[in-house]
Amino acid sequence: MTLSLISLLYKDIAELWYLLKKSTDEIMHQDIVPLCATDIEDQLRKKFAYLSGGRGKDGCPVITFPEYSAFSEIPEKDFQSVLTYLTNIPSAQDAGIGFILVIDRRQDKWTSVQASILRIAASFPGNLQLVLVMRPTGFFHKTLLDIAFKFHRDEYKMKIIMLSSLTELNSYIDKTQLTEDLGGTLEYCHNRWLSHRTAIENFALMVKHTAQILRSFGTELAETELPNDVQSTSSLLAVHTERKDKMKEDLRLALIQGGDILKSIKKPVLENPEFKMNPDQLENQITVERLLAQLDETETAFDDFWSKHQQKLEQCLQLRHFELHYKEVKAALNIASERLTGFTEVGNSCSHVEHILKEISHFQKKLHDVLEKANMLISEGRQLIQNNHYAVDSILPKCNELQHHCEALSVESNNKRALLNQSHELHSQLEKSMKWCDEGIYLLASQLVDKCQSQDGAESALQEIEKFLDTAAGNKLKELNDLYKEYEVVLNQDLMEHVQKVFQKQESMEEMFRKRQVSLKKLAAKQMRPVQPVAPRPEVFVKSQCGSPGLQRESEDSSSPENHTQRVNYRRDKNEMNEIHQTRGGSVMEDDENLAVLRKHVINELIETERAYVEELLCVLEGYAAEMDNPLMAHLISPGLQNKKDVLFGNMEEIYHFHNRIFLRELENYIEYPELVGRCFLERMEDFQVYEKYCQNKPRSESLWRQFSDSVFFQECQKKLDHKLSLDSYLLKPVQRITKYQLLLKEMLKYSKNCEGAEDLQEALMSILGILKAVNDSMHQIAITGYDGNLNELGKLLMQGSFSVWTDHKKGHSKVKDLARFKPMQRHLFLHEKAILFCKKREENGEGYEKAPSYSYKHSLNMTAVGITENVKGDAKKFEIWYNAREEVYIIQAQTPGIKATWVNEIRKVLTSQLQACRQASQHRVLEHTNSLPLPASSNTSPSRNQGRSIKKQEERNVDHVSPDGCVTSVSPKYPERGKGWSKTLQSLDASEENDGWSSAEDPLNSSDAEEEGRGEKKLTPGKYTVVADFDKGGSEDMVLKSGDLVQLIHEGDNGLWYIKNLSTSKEGWFPVNSLLMLLGNSKSAVSLSSSESAAGSSTLSSSSSYSESCNISSTSYTDIKA
Repeated sequence: MTLSLISLLYKDIAELWYLLKKSTDEIMHQDIVPLCATDIEDQLRKKFAYLSGGRGKDGCPVITFPEYSAFSEIPEKDFQSVLTYLTNIPSAQDAGIGFILVIDRRQDKWTSVQASILRIAASFPGNLQLVLVMRPTGFFHKTLLDIAFKFHRDEYKMKIIMLSSLTELNSYIDKTQLTEDLGGTLEYCHNRWLSHRTAIENFALMVKHTAQILRSFGTELAETELPNDVQSTSSLLAVHTERKDKMKEDLRLALIQGGDILKSIKKPVLENPEFKMNPDQLENQITVERLLAQLDETETAFDDFWSKHQQKLEQCLQLRHFELHYKEVKAALNIASERLTGFTEVGNSCSHVEHILKEISHFQKKLHDVLEKANMLISEGRQLIQNNHYAVDSILPKCNELQHHCEALSVESNNKRALLNQSHELHSQLEKSMKWCDEGIYLLASQLVDKCQSQDGAESALQEIEKFLDTAAGNKLKELNDLYKEYEVVLNQDLMEHVQKVFQKQESMEEMFRKRQVSLKKLAAKQMRPVQPVAPRPEVFVKSQCGSPGLQRESEDSSSPENHTQRVNYRRDKNEMNEIHQTRGGSVMEDDENLAVLRKHVINELIETERAYVEELLCVLEGYAAEMDNPLMAHLISPGLQNKKDVLFGNMEEIYHFHNRIFLRELENYIEYPELVGRCFLERMEDFQVYEKYCQNKPRSESLWRQFSDSVFFQECQKKLDHKLSLDSYLLKPVQRITKYQLLLKEMLKYSKNCEGAEDLQEALMSILGILKAVNDSMHQIAITGYDGNLNELGKLLMQGSFSVWTDHKKGHSKVKDLARFKPMQRHLFLHEKAILFCKKREENGEGYEKAPSYSYKHSLNMTAVGITENVKGDAKKFEIWYNAREEVYIIQAQTPGIKATWVNEIRKVLTSQLQACRQASQHRVLEHTNSLPLPASSNTSPSRNQGRSIKKQEERNVDHVSPDGCVTSVSPKYPERGKGWSKTLQSLDASEENDGWSSAEDPLNSSDAEEEGRGEKKLTPGKYTVVADFDKGGSEDMVLKSGDLVQLIHEGDNGLWYIKNLSTSKEGWFPVNSLLMLLGNSKSAVSLSSSESAAGSSTLSSSSSYSESCNISSTSYTDIKA
């Protein structure tokens, strides 16, 4: 059928093309005058010859040569061109009869007449029938002409008649065929004739040119191959239509021009109905009418051809659109098939099945849209077939294939849903049974043993049990075989095992109820002891109890009724006590079961909320994020929202894949072992770092949402998803979820304290809390502005918070305060591993995350040069951070003492870890440097013998302070009691580390309290110091100290001398202590880790700016590090 339609279409086009070709050929093969009036217009205007339109008696065209004085001066080429043009104007029939030439030379000389006749005879291109010459009127010239004519008659080779008057001329040509200048009545206007000739010839050329263009365009259309895509077909149709319109416009203009020419030719007749046109005028009219008829015929043929060609292109475009939509729908159906194939799970719980059912419902909604598109395309294809489209054989199979695919998807989708409904029904029964069993366990656990000891209590407990067992009808599972048979299609190996476990639990619970019923029935049937009327004999009773077992047996009569009753009651009491102990033991077991049920509830809540969370993320990603890339929704997206999907949704897709593919599945593995779920969190703790990235992007997302929350796109997506809440509520879900985990872990830990996984739960809880803290800190960190460097280079962010800050900067020993503030500054501090940042908090205007504060960077302190004073007098919430040996002091006030303690501990850990790193790097050099101390070289520079012995003793003491592995244990001498009458001894560094890294030693030169109090004698200790004044002893070989030099005090000798080394010049020597005290002033030891206590009990931990240098100097001594 398709082939016949195609062949018929092409046959019609071929026939129409043949008609168009034939029409244009007729026009193109018409004889056109070789010369055009336009080409020789100037020569024709001279009017030395003209075609008046008159005819001879036999119909010969008449060409008139009027009087023209410059006839002999006309160039031969021009003369020949005019004659040729004039002879080509009459029809071939008239021209074949021959021309009559009328040569008017009445006012000319006989010589000129003869020359003109000879020239015309020689140049005339047409067939000459007769030449009529009006000879000169003068007698002389007339006579001479007659004589010359007689002698030269044979030379003219044409019939020439000499006429003397117009009357003689009328005998040859009627007056009506002669112009007025020749005594006739024929109207002739040379200019009008020339205008008509020019117009007709131009019109003929236009018609021919138009025919050529139409033929060329028709040939192109006929040979055009149909494109294979929509874009090319649309472009081709548009181009051809545009060119067709141009052709039609050219035809319209040509017809208008021809009509104007024809109207101009007919004007005399229209003005005077009695006017008769001469043959030439009639010939012009016939020519124009013929050209107009040919144009009209050509236009009709072209219109018919174009109609078929346009139909072919339009059907081709329809086919290409159909094929494109078919590919799109086919791809969508294939995706739906793959998605439907992925629904292989039948669920492992009611909530899981409900989750899958929601997914398949969501899938079916999308499938419904795809099926609608497919059905619309099928209808479109059938409509094309009904409209006799040429590609029926291509369209019909595609329609049938789509129909079959749609039906198969619908059936499979319904089958999947029916299967899940059956699975949901089975899981509902299982969960009902589980819930029933749990309620039974709760009931048994709630029946207190003490209350069941009485008959009423036992009977009441029995009634509760019986009442509970009456509810078994709607909750208890059927027989296993019946369940297997009824739900055979959904039962897989895991589900079958689950059914067996539930059934076993049900049987175990029923067994517990049976045992409890037996125990309670015994207690309910217990009778009160009968009262025996026995006469009291207290003295005998006492004696019998106090006597020996042998005497007692002799005094008792074993056969007496009283003794028999007592033995029976004793045995009964013993049995009752055993039952009580058994019941209490069972109560302990029931408590364990009760905790197991609570853990089960927590794990169920965790998994169910996890599934709901995953479903919500998927809903957002498919319902909003994916729709932003949907071309059909592009027109609804605001320009400012284009390409902003990553900003709006952050890394939500990464979070979804983690939870859906990994975390949810692993959580489900712990459903039977809820107390071990902490391991699942610990194993995936690194993956939870994705939330930090999401939360950092949340302000940008919130800002973007607020700009475009009213967008039609979001409203349309919300409408499709049938969400009651807008998108921003769902964008908050990840933040809410990460905070939910710690609550569930706390709950699980509460019920698992004595279980195997309690430690893992505790560790997981702390890790989640750590992530929450890191997320919170990072949210503040990204709000820092004005910091030029890279914050990541400062190490991990440990703490952040707002404080009140006072500054008190001093330089050198003069203690000049650079700046003192009585009103504190409000600063937000960020504690990193390598630096502390001071920022100013700036509140932003706006709502939501736009109102979140920003932090303007002010300055920072390198942790390698930071020290702290833990307590500041007068306020338990204050502590000091000082820099570069107290050149800069910052008094920090926390909001609470607890916050202060947390910050101090964290800073202490950072400084201690830095000191330990430096000490480990320098340990291997300490002993070598101690043993390589130089001896004096001469008497004037070397110490005395007593000084030498003092040095040796000092070295021995120093060696004693070094442990076998090179660690410093104690390096400071004891100080006498000063100031307030108390002394301090230096503990070892190792001991201080055991006490949270703190030491009780006091270094007067490195103590913030000693500096502030200004009391006590200054003492020097081994270490590194900065020189604050110049010193020169005058000798060329003596040591010279300059302000700013770094010196190392190695050890103290006798007579108040210290052996020192100038680290700036590498020179060594002895210096008097008084000079050193003056030169060193209040400069601090280059590296120290100390703790000082003032009257208020303050302590200091410092690691100054030269800390890193001490790790790099090759000759570092053990005195470089002091506690």
